[in-house]
Amino acid sequence: MDRDLLVLGLGYAGEAIAREAASRGWRVAGTRRDPAASAPPPGVAVLPFDRAGEGIATATHVVVTAAPGEAGDPVLAAHCAALRDGRARWIGYLSTTAVYGDRDGGWVDETTEAAPTLARARRRRDAERAWEAFSPPCAVDLFRVGGIYGPGRSPFDDLRDGTARRTIKPGHAFSRIHRDDIALAVLAAAEQSGPPAIRVLHLVDDEPAESAAVVEEAARLLDVAPPAPVPFDVARETMSPMALSFWAESRRVANDRTKAALGIAWRYPTYREGLRGILTEEADGRRAGAASPGTPRAIPGSG
Repeated sequence: MDRDLLVLGLGYAGEAIAREAASRGWRVAGTRRDPAASAPPPGVAVLPFDRAGEGIATATHVVVTAAPGEAGDPVLAAHCAALRDGRARWIGYLSTTAVYGDRDGGWVDETTEAAPTLARARRRRDAERAWEAFSPPCAVDLFRVGGIYGPGRSPFDDLRDGTARRTIKPGHAFSRIHRDDIALAVLAAAEQSGPPAIRVLHLVDDEPAESAAVVEEAARLLDVAPPAPVPFDVARETMSPMALSFWAESRRVANDRTKAALGIAWRYPTYREGLRGILTEEADGRRAGAASPGTPRAIPGSG
């Protein structure tokens, strides 16, 4: 089977997806606004976003990571016609669990109706509907993603630079996912060959957890004292509007249907395994750097 993947948005998650696909023998290309900004993963060709049509024309599978803005989905605005005329048979769109709105700590699963309340979540749901319109003839998977963490984007970074906060809001849990488990799930979905249909898949690990618990575990693993606890009502006074929007809603996101549909188990089923995995990867990188002085280390993207 032809396996030609185009990742529209080689940011933090997009690079991991591209890297995973290349390691499995896929032909892989991806887009960046500035292709020269950083080196791509091995085996991944990079195109400027405004020339993505070249990759769309040959791609059998397309992953979209770009977030919509107030003007709508940037990929559809620039490349909708090319996608319609292309040969893709599967599209994966990375959305967000924020489309469920506030559930006062209750559970949602893959069959729960979206009910976004935040403006950015409403834009995401509008983008989901626009991508749903590509099925048929394409299979369309909507990946609703929790909080993304991984190397270069974890509590370790904040603890090391002294900016970590241990915000206490009892009962307020976040669902999160390690970057590499996003790649695992996306490739598992892409490699399936079902009929054209629309699926909702949850990219969240097995244990929604309070933010403070994750910071405490990261501090324990670094063998440092955790930051002093700060009640949410105090912490909110210095939070950015974006941070406040995350704390304004609480929900627990189930993943059983997703794991069963894809036939996977997470590499990092909770934040505990994920944090340990980050430290292992950092140690491996230090050993590799020591063995090969002068070899630059890759820096994860931030998109």
